[in-house]
Amino acid sequence: MSADAIVMARPKARALPPVAAQIDATLARMDAQLDWLIALSPLDGEALWRQFDATGRMVEPQLRYVDLETDLAAARRTLDALPIGEVAPPALQALLAEKQRELSRMIDLVQARDQPDFIAASVALFGDVEPDLLDLARRILANVPAGEPLVADAGIDDVRAAVEAEIDWYRAQAPDFHIEVVVDTDISSMLMVSHGTFYIDGNIRLPHARVDPLIQHEIGTHVVTRHNGQQQALRQLQVGLAQYDPTQEGLGVLAEFLAGYLPGERLRVLAARVVAAAMAANGEGLPAIFDRLHTHHALPTDDAFDVALRARRGGGLTKDAVYLRGVRDLLAYLAADGEFDALFLGKFALSQLDLLESLVDDGWVVPPALLPRYTAADDFSTRLDACRRTPVECLHQTHRPPEPTP
Repeated sequence: MSADAIVMARPKARALPPVAAQIDATLARMDAQLDWLIALSPLDGEALWRQFDATGRMVEPQLRYVDLETDLAAARRTLDALPIGEVAPPALQALLAEKQRELSRMIDLVQARDQPDFIAASVALFGDVEPDLLDLARRILANVPAGEPLVADAGIDDVRAAVEAEIDWYRAQAPDFHIEVVVDTDISSMLMVSHGTFYIDGNIRLPHARVDPLIQHEIGTHVVTRHNGQQQALRQLQVGLAQYDPTQEGLGVLAEFLAGYLPGERLRVLAARVVAAAMAANGEGLPAIFDRLHTHHALPTDDAFDVALRARRGGGLTKDAVYLRGVRDLLAYLAADGEFDALFLGKFALSQLDLLESLVDDGWVVPPALLPRYTAADDFSTRLDACRRTPVECLHQTHRPPEPTP
């Protein structure tokens, strides 16, 4: 398949009815203002580890965050005043109403940060950890090996260069493709996309073999679907329809596998996030979560602390369960012969596909403008077929791919 093959021929989207367009624009603007991810990203993770380690790993460090410069009370009044009931057709009304409710829950989440009702706000927004998902996570931790050890030989210069090269490649396919890149030492992830900005941890160290798969996760999923969403009349497909996280994060993990290297260690970390989220939802603190992951499940120290810290954000965040949940649900979708390209229309939940298909029929939603770069690989069809037949516990690769021939 040639690189040009991933640029899809696409008609222009039909404009939304005026009331729907106004509500859609308001919800998109508010979604950008209510950046809960930044509001719940602890500052200075390395210092937090030093504090935790200095106590014999027995005392939870105090987490600090940035404050959103948003009047949350005014934002809620704006949300409540939206005339959702006037929107037609019914499919548009249903999608916009779901997003209105989700943004209200985002306000609840940020307002409840470090308060007793935070866990309840998290469950309302992201869901609890269902028993079968927790069982799946425990099976992965019990049975999936970490894989071959790799040296963390790629630093910020290597990663930044690879990111810039990837962006240049997409711009060659679509000149309007855009993402701002920011290097920041105060983020809780090595790589993170939030509201059109790609953040790279200035202290990043990871194996070279993992650089491209993680770029495919972040750019090939989160940025590409955002770009495709920008081409739609419904702006929520750019910023994310309600409950889009499991599909997005699951698709990001599948991107790592389809790009050629999802090690068992990575799958174990996603399973550990489910265990940690369940413990945090039950009110357990960082020391207990860290000990369970490090001592019982044999996660390396840095992974165990990172997962535990993420689970304790805000007072107990259940969001991290969405990664494994999303992978599980997407594999079931693909096993039932679900269409792969449709997953890139924008940012949405799998449960919304039927509604979106009805909007495609009316011209308000159009096919994706871009597909990820890894779909241009000669063996992509083989890898995708493997995904359709692979149970979650087996979705990993034992060995890193061979180095490309110069």
